[in-house]
Amino acid sequence: MSLGYTVPFLLRTAAQLCLADRLAGQPQTAQQLAAITGTHAPALYRLLRTLASNGVFSEDESHRFSLTPLAEPLRSGVPGSVRTSILSITGDLFVIPWSKLLYSVQTGQPSFDHHFGEPFFDHLTTHPEEAAMFSDMLMGINSGDAPAIAAAYDFSSYSHIADIGGATGHILTTVLASHPGPRGTLFDLPHNQAAAAELIQSRGMADRVTFCPGSFFESIPGGCDLYLLSHVIHDWSEEQCLTILGNCHRAMSAGSRLLIVEMVLPEGNAFHPGKALDITMLTLAGGQERSEPEYRALLERANFQFTRVIPTNSAVSIVEACR
Repeated sequence: MSLGYTVPFLLRTAAQLCLADRLAGQPQTAQQLAAITGTHAPALYRLLRTLASNGVFSEDESHRFSLTPLAEPLRSGVPGSVRTSILSITGDLFVIPWSKLLYSVQTGQPSFDHHFGEPFFDHLTTHPEEAAMFSDMLMGINSGDAPAIAAAYDFSSYSHIADIGGATGHILTTVLASHPGPRGTLFDLPHNQAAAAELIQSRGMADRVTFCPGSFFESIPGGCDLYLLSHVIHDWSEEQCLTILGNCHRAMSAGSRLLIVEMVLPEGNAFHPGKALDITMLTLAGGQERSEPEYRALLERANFQFTRVIPTNSAVSIVEACR
């Protein structure tokens, strides 16, 4: 288990050297690839051999390496590409806070802030390249969530859906594509507006989705009968979550609903990917994943009535509440 870090850094090096892109045309030897990538051929061979032993690339009798199905998503710009996601997950943004987990366990505070000297999201605003990779990573990891959410919940009875902190609108436009009746408001920080407009236009939703700039820590647009918080609540501390939920509560009218889309943790010893993500949130931003009783308690503190948890066919669930 302690050697679990080895495969991520093998993948990181393959992504940094664009090895899958180099092998997309035809099989090549380590010597040929070293000439292209400016690397040490014997060391590169050892890297490729080890990746091949994990099913990433395949070596033939002539010591030429080729792509395997597992290696295909390492290519750049292909559907389902994970190259930039790997670069983000295995980069300093994640690795350093995890390596300093002891600090977070001792203090309950993000080790990211302690090491980098500023909160995670503040850091992203001044490091656009890291922010872009982080955004791509979120899109990749959460790509299956949007259709799962659209399929698991009946949105057809609502007239106006507000996606709060919805970034560029991937989830909102996916939901609207499956439910032709409602229209949508996409609410996020102003710097997301251009990318959101591009995505909304590309999906033919310009007449159904309006982008509204703002911060959910300040106020939230009213006039909607369904409010959606997808992968938002787990990013923030308890008090910050209460601020966000309080602003939602003030914006909502009687009878409107709130949906929180997150990984809802099972209690006991059952494995769930959200339990490791919970530690990432502890070290990165001071947020957390929650169990059903913890969501019920949080919502009650914010004066919401907890209704139910709806599972989906992805790792996330839908926590429903009413005002």
